[in-house]
Amino acid sequence: MNSRLCRLHRASRFRIMQSAFYFAASMLLCASALAQSTNREFDPWQGIDRSGRIPKVDKPADLANPERWRYIPEGRLKPGNVFQRFLVSSFIAPFFFRDSDVGFGGGIAITDLDFRQQRRREFAGLFLSYTTEGQQAYQAVWRRRLHHREVPGGGVFQEERSFLKAWGGYEKSLTRRFYGFGAGTTENNETSYTDQTAFGRLGLELALPDPGDDLVVAASIKGEWHSLGHGEVDGKPNTDDANWFPEIFAKADDYGLGWLELELRYDTRDSQRMPYRGFAVGAQIDSALLQTRWNLGSVFTAYGTQIFPLPPLFHEGGDSEEEHPPTDTLAFQLQTGTTAGNLPFYALPTLGGSRTLRGFIAGRFRDRSMWHASAEYRFWVLTRGFPIPFTKALRVERVGLALFGDAGSVARDWPDVFSSRVWASAGVGLRVTLERDAPFRVDVGFSSEGVEVTGGFGLSF
Repeated sequence: MNSRLCRLHRASRFRIMQSAFYFAASMLLCASALAQSTNREFDPWQGIDRSGRIPKVDKPADLANPERWRYIPEGRLKPGNVFQRFLVSSFIAPFFFRDSDVGFGGGIAITDLDFRQQRRREFAGLFLSYTTEGQQAYQAVWRRRLHHREVPGGGVFQEERSFLKAWGGYEKSLTRRFYGFGAGTTENNETSYTDQTAFGRLGLELALPDPGDDLVVAASIKGEWHSLGHGEVDGKPNTDDANWFPEIFAKADDYGLGWLELELRYDTRDSQRMPYRGFAVGAQIDSALLQTRWNLGSVFTAYGTQIFPLPPLFHEGGDSEEEHPPTDTLAFQLQTGTTAGNLPFYALPTLGGSRTLRGFIAGRFRDRSMWHASAEYRFWVLTRGFPIPFTKALRVERVGLALFGDAGSVARDWPDVFSSRVWASAGVGLRVTLERDAPFRVDVGFSSEGVEVTGGFGLSF
């Protein structure tokens, strides 16, 4: 009977994913037909060479910090509604991913780079996914750039450091892991729990005193609610089982937090999404001022990042008249953090996952204080990319690889974090861009506990 139920459950999950992909395919066909039937005068190559290279254009003399503004050519500013702009600035497509914490999954991404037809000043996205381990995730994102300038000959300039952003959603994961606290935990300490969470966030980031300046301030408010339950990792005890972590689990169940998040950084990097040179140092305070049980708690983080351009390995480095020349880099980051007050266990600093100790599962190490260091050698392999089939002008801009190493540790008290056991991982990653503001990555990390494959939008640091 149990095996039959399992087969039915797997079949139902397959049907859900299959239906989602059929829906996406239907939307793709409908949108493609509508897009081809309208706006026939639009030139998708205006401001773009046929190889995908984007020539530089002169920037106005009154533009503050001109090197910090991104040029978007007219060929990427197709007019019309979301369907008429399909595969130029709007996309409806299935996606796939894998993460040890949630299994293999897929879903639908609906993104609009020119939301409300603001000449790409606003972005909106809707992401729906389901995984083989039962995770469900539904998220909506919106962002508006604060500094935007039209180019007389066609196209726009955008300053990427100042924007408003809002996002929220609901997630359910049946396979969250908890190993206890400290750097001395082992794989045998693994327990499992289910986490349902709903969240919403509104934030502002601003360069001061002028657009593109080195000093950047950020502030946001966030609300989140968690409901915990029995986990479904095969062969592993549940977090609320006796002799494991029932008290910690009970204190964090059915719990709401209201956060105030503040950040200040000095940032000389030439880009926020895909930097090739410069450094950034900053500090962040995330304070849970509202909690279900009227606790107060804060997380304090300090970090530094340095990017060095290197001689090209597999290419010639582009040219000085190119808007986004390919550049190989060596990147370093060091961060440390600690907490004050009372917070549920899932709000404490962690190591492991897609951004820290990438060879370990997400949340593998956890405590009230942490430090982490990363180094990456990022180099481009295909610098002119290739056209995407069934589209008129959409291209993968370039493809590259990254070799990386991570190290870090956790401890209860901040002074002790530097004398705790150090854990390390290393690996290789794939980097793909559609444009400089849209990098995607997949990392394969190796550690003493196995291999982890993670991916996502944007670089890890």
